[in-house]
Amino acid sequence: MLTSNSPSEAYRRVDFDARVEGSDPGKLVTLCYEQLTSALGTALYAHDRGDNQLKSQSMTRALSAITLLQLGVNGDESVTSALNHLFKAARKSILDCALKFDAKVIGSIRKDFAEISRAMTAAH
Repeated sequence: MLTSNSPSEAYRRVDFDARVEGSDPGKLVTLCYEQLTSALGTALYAHDRGDNQLKSQSMTRALSAITLLQLGVNGDESVTSALNHLFKAARKSILDCALKFDAKVIGSIRKDFAEISRAMTAAH
């Protein structure tokens, strides 16, 4: 049974699970980028409204997405090195913002990963 604090969170989780089921690796990567940018956007929204619980949940979701993206890195050594550096730097910044929230940093990370996601989608 789903345990959730809100109907919207339960819906988000069901939607996520349905999209993961049967996805190929490329779609899973795209989904991780979507989850990352969505979670960071929700963290910004929660921060603006003073909702620390939602902000914390969103930052945790963002860290989970970064972790999954890091785990999936493979291929050409120069590309994997660059991606690992990017993910490591983003992870550190998100963790730093979990302790002392900086909306400008979170917004910048969100923008960067949204651009990467759009470029990947356009390439396929």
